[in-house]
Amino acid sequence: MKIISGSALSKEIRIRLSSDVAQAVKTYSRSPKLSIILVGDQLDSIKYVKNKQKACAETGMDCEIHHLPGRVDQKTIMQLVDQLNKETTTDGILIQLPLPCHLNTEEILLSVDYRKDADGLHTFNAGCLADGISGILPCTPKGILSLLRYGNIAMSGKHAVVLGRSNLVGKPAAQLLLRENATVTICHSFTNDLTQIVKQADILVLAMGNPDVVTPNMLKPGVAIVDVAMNMVEGQLSGDIFQKRYLPQLENIAGAITPVPGGVGPMTITSLLENTFDIYKSQFLS
Repeated sequence: MKIISGSALSKEIRIRLSSDVAQAVKTYSRSPKLSIILVGDQLDSIKYVKNKQKACAETGMDCEIHHLPGRVDQKTIMQLVDQLNKETTTDGILIQLPLPCHLNTEEILLSVDYRKDADGLHTFNAGCLADGISGILPCTPKGILSLLRYGNIAMSGKHAVVLGRSNLVGKPAAQLLLRENATVTICHSFTNDLTQIVKQADILVLAMGNPDVVTPNMLKPGVAIVDVAMNMVEGQLSGDIFQKRYLPQLENIAGAITPVPGGVGPMTITSLLENTFDIYKSQFLS
């Protein structure tokens, strides 16, 4: 069974990206800049933002954090987004999710200039993806595609099964796989005969957030598994298949798998860096 390491691929891309950024700074006389809006003191969100800030620094990009109190009102956030939209030195804008429940997340995401939408979540960019035209790709699905290519996983003509239908991962991942000429089935919590559908998968993308959703007896021999989810099981980090528990069975069944941790996670942040750099370059090439 091949282990498709997101950590290894991410390191390769960031080394190359650091060189490209350094050269671009010489040409354009400023660094790429990502602005992140963080609301509240949720520990996971703070950790994720720090990781993004660190990744930016390592590749020569500026990262500005706007940390707002948890009870901030909608108007204040919208005003901040408007300010960042107008700033010529701000290239990418990211709204750290989830936002507190009293805020209208959709309205805030849509208020970001789609040309600065570093996370690729604006409806305009989602529409570009659906229509198969150029736009900013959402970071996690972009990372999934990069990992499949890195692992030399054939996609054209293969049956890809995506577990999860969120706008963040499931739907855009399915659309990217369609672009690669895979035949795609999307499953979710209301899907009947899940086991039978999963058994048909040549490529299996797990993004339901349920560590009990897939077991080795459901897998087709040779399947390539991209495990996006992160769950805590028995005090250990697990995806949607508990790899440590099922390792002997997986080694005999799966053809390839992304580890948890060290798989999709690092590539999500790396994809964010790539998006930010692409937005930065577009400012000077348009």
